[in-house]
Amino acid sequence: MAGTKTNITKNDPTTNPESKKIIDEIIDRNNHLNGATMVVLNELQSKIGFISPAMQVYVANRMGIPVSQIHGVVSFYSFFTTGPRGKHTVKFCLGTACYVGGIPQVIEKAKQILGVEPGQTTEDGEITLEVCRCVGACSQAPVVVIDEDLHGRVRPNKFPQLIKNIHPDQE
Repeated sequence: MAGTKTNITKNDPTTNPESKKIIDEIIDRNNHLNGATMVVLNELQSKIGFISPAMQVYVANRMGIPVSQIHGVVSFYSFFTTGPRGKHTVKFCLGTACYVGGIPQVIEKAKQILGVEPGQTTEDGEITLEVCRCVGACSQAPVVVIDEDLHGRVRPNKFPQLIKNIHPDQE
């Protein structure tokens, strides 16, 4: 979409020649396929790790489709992210049982300890906080998923112990 502008940070993949080459190769290899948008975005998420707003504009322009179509897909599906993720992911279940069981207080403790909000990554790039819907472990509410490990009946005072392996500054 000609004329579409977005703020491009100096670390954006569209400003890195190696990343841009990967983006171009993925688009060129898949642009002719039915459902090319989804295929391209999935590969980009896998290879680059995220799909920045600038990447969305670049991909739309290269594929000859509206930016709104790319943005719509990226914003609709929760597995797409628009910024770099941490080495580790901490997910807080917001399902009814977890919510009632006290997950908001656990989230507050995490924000206090790590200094970031859900949806953000710590300055050191180690941990990304996320919220998710029901993880199917209601009997263990409230639940926190660290990387792929589920932890049940988590209380705010237990949270520092849970993240000690991925955030060594914790006791």
